Amino acid sequence: MAKRQTPLSKNLEDNLEELDRRLVFKKNFDLILREIEVGRRKAAFLFVDAFAKDTPLSLIMREFSRLQPEEIALNTFQKLLYRHVVYGEVQELGTLEEVIDVALSGPAVLLLDGEARAIAIDVRQYPARTPEEPDLEKVTRGSRDGFVETLVHNTALLRRRLRDPRLRIEHLTAGVRSKTDIALVYLDDVANPEIVDSVREKIQHINIDGLPMAEKTVEELITPGSFWNPFPRVRYTERPDVAAAHLLDGHVVVMVDTSPSVIILPCTFFHHLQHAEEFRQSPAIGVYLRWVRFAGVLLSIFLTPLWLLLALKPGLLPPELKFIGPKKMGAMPLFVQFLLAEVAIDMIRMATIHTPSPIATSTGIIAAVLLGDIAARAGLFIPEVTLYVATAAIGTFLTPSYELSMANRLLRLFILVLTGLFLLPGFIIGCLLSFAALALTRSFGIPYLWPLLPFNLEGLKSVLIRPPVAIQHSRPSILKPIDPDRQPQMRPEGGG
Repeated sequence: MAKRQTPLSKNLEDNLEELDRRLVFKKNFDLILREIEVGRRKAAFLFVDAFAKDTPLSLIMREFSRLQPEEIALNTFQKLLYRHVVYGEVQELGTLEEVIDVALSGPAVLLLDGEARAIAIDVRQYPARTPEEPDLEKVTRGSRDGFVETLVHNTALLRRRLRDPRLRIEHLTAGVRSKTDIALVYLDDVANPEIVDSVREKIQHINIDGLPMAEKTVEELITPGSFWNPFPRVRYTERPDVAAAHLLDGHVVVMVDTSPSVIILPCTFFHHLQHAEEFRQSPAIGVYLRWVRFAGVLLSIFLTPLWLLLALKPGLLPPELKFIGPKKMGAMPLFVQFLLAEVAIDMIRMATIHTPSPIATSTGIIAAVLLGDIAARAGLFIPEVTLYVATAAIGTFLTPSYELSMANRLLRLFILVLTGLFLLPGFIIGCLLSFAALALTRSFGIPYLWPLLPFNLEGLKSVLIRPPVAIQHSRPSILKPIDPDRQPQMRPEGGG
């Protein structure tokens, strides 16, 4: 149900009284109500102290102070709006709710006695840090800028890379109390309109009081039913070049104010395995890096459950591989050792995250010595358990997508538990259930395992082998882009 709007009164005192009742200026020191005169008519500026830039606001007030009554006697509002407000971004407001929403967003609002309208002047300047290279997506060669927490800066980073007039950056808001700014970004002649309309509709139907966790809250609200499924159905990035590359493919990008991470959708499982480093190196090196990454991801999922199965059922091993099994079993069952080691790895990871940077390295070293070497000496873990759990952890850390790495970690624990309880049948059931979960997952209508399921040879080639730029002729067909050609062939003049 739409909230009732209160029209502005022509009496300035009535408007200020109602604004004071709703905003309570005496209890909000950062809300500034500056009463002035414009051509001997009473007026007032409403703005948030930390958001308003002093220089343009001072210039506007200086311009108003020079106005004579006869200069604005007729058509006062239009003359101020189009002639005397010496600033680029202005907007006409007609209700108290608009005045409050706009003022709390950052622009200054001018209210004039005798006018039932107000002027919003976008003199805001949000606190912002300098764009820096994201910690999770570093490359050895390439741009070092990254998204920041200010939405307008992030859109500028995209505009810098895509100077296409068909780039669309739609402004939306969500959150009854937070009124968070959201940008829906896509290429108008490339992106599938059905996907764009679906995302826009889902964002417009967000009904919640606020978005304190920014893009993560938006993700959970526009991808319902994801509680039981750990696999991420959107991709996050903090790199403008990665976002621009996906826009050119036909994806949609969702940017949320106050967050340096943007959402790329739809996505598949294999999108989470790509990294910018592969495309910053030559194709041959990119292929090598991609295959190493694939191997690491597979090890992070299957290494510890498979070794546990072979250790508990040595008969499954051929004679040539008997050395794989443990020399001694240790004081505790292998299954329990693996569970304890997995929990220990998570404890080290979380302790490192929550430890101040100057001593984070020391914390990791201490934890490794205590939990690794001393635990093995005391017989708590056998050396093989430490080795394979550490190898699986490395595979988890090399996964480009942090969200997918955590999902794979849960997958490994799930298969490990079933293997420890039911041996070979448990391992097989765990693998089949995990594959079924992946096969049934969809991201905004897109099959999660494409191009493997449904099978697409051309798509699978681009997944397994990092293709040279010169032969990347088509965009991913699963996105059904309006313009499928990356490098359209030039037709001869007069050609049909």
